[in-house]
Amino acid sequence: MPAITVEDLKTLPTWARPGPASQPRSAWSVVTAPTTLEGEGFQVRRAFPNQELPSADPFLLLDHLGAVEYAPGEAKGAPDHPHRGFETVTYIIDGAIEHKDSTGGGGLISDGDTQWMTAGAGIVHSELPPEYLVRAGGLFHGVQLWVNLPRVDKWAPPRYQDLQATGLTLLASHDGGTLFRLIAGDFGDHRGPGRTYTPILYAHATIAPDALLEVPWPADYNSFVYVLTGEGSVGAGQRPIREGQIAVLGGGDHVMVRASARQPQATSSLEVLVLGGKPIREPVVFYGPFVMNTRDEIIEAVEDYQAGRMGHIPAARA
Repeated sequence: MPAITVEDLKTLPTWARPGPASQPRSAWSVVTAPTTLEGEGFQVRRAFPNQELPSADPFLLLDHLGAVEYAPGEAKGAPDHPHRGFETVTYIIDGAIEHKDSTGGGGLISDGDTQWMTAGAGIVHSELPPEYLVRAGGLFHGVQLWVNLPRVDKWAPPRYQDLQATGLTLLASHDGGTLFRLIAGDFGDHRGPGRTYTPILYAHATIAPDALLEVPWPADYNSFVYVLTGEGSVGAGQRPIREGQIAVLGGGDHVMVRASARQPQATSSLEVLVLGGKPIREPVVFYGPFVMNTRDEIIEAVEDYQAGRMGHIPAARA
């Protein structure tokens, strides 16, 4: 897993442990992400929305892509398609994907990079494996998160943030047992590089066997823990959790995750996404690639896309 790492965690800044009076959040539920097909037919595990977890305000969707070892010619992606009303956050852990959009933005996202695209008023983009990955095959592993925009920001101009792996905010737990990669949000005196309209926290943590991750959490944020690889337990009741499962946490002052002392052979640590945010609490009308507040706005989005008002991806230069 070549997402950015550090050999000596003692060189990183740390955060203060929750005090004895701090209340850890309990796991309300643990949901196993069902498998579905996206794009040209690649499999994803959809942590939400699904039948057991239909909503996660302010988030709209969390897809876990891979890990998959593509044979030559097998790599797939998502050709040109539109979005309006939210933000897509694509975090690539292994492999690479090429992004292009109708604003002329884009680039190669690989090995720990994050692409943060604000669709806002409307954009057309593509997410395709680079030619070398299609030709030779190889490992691919990533996550896509959709973050809703409040009504006032749904018509914001589209923008693109290229967050390089080397630009993530790296922190370590007090005992050196956890590497915490902060992608977005304020975490004590530290801030992730992603600029957001909606107040959220989004991080990737690597937890050593038998180590305990304890992170303070804003009282007005909800919180979720999704397991990328490995096994462990979450919450005050130490509820078991494993790869492909997401824990929905209740109220409290901090999030607590412990890695099992013995991990599956495929991994040497517990890898989790820790995320949460301030709920928007507005009507959500979800229609494919469009997320608005009313049905009329969805109809308008479809008509604007069909009329070409969301633009087109510029043709590649010879």
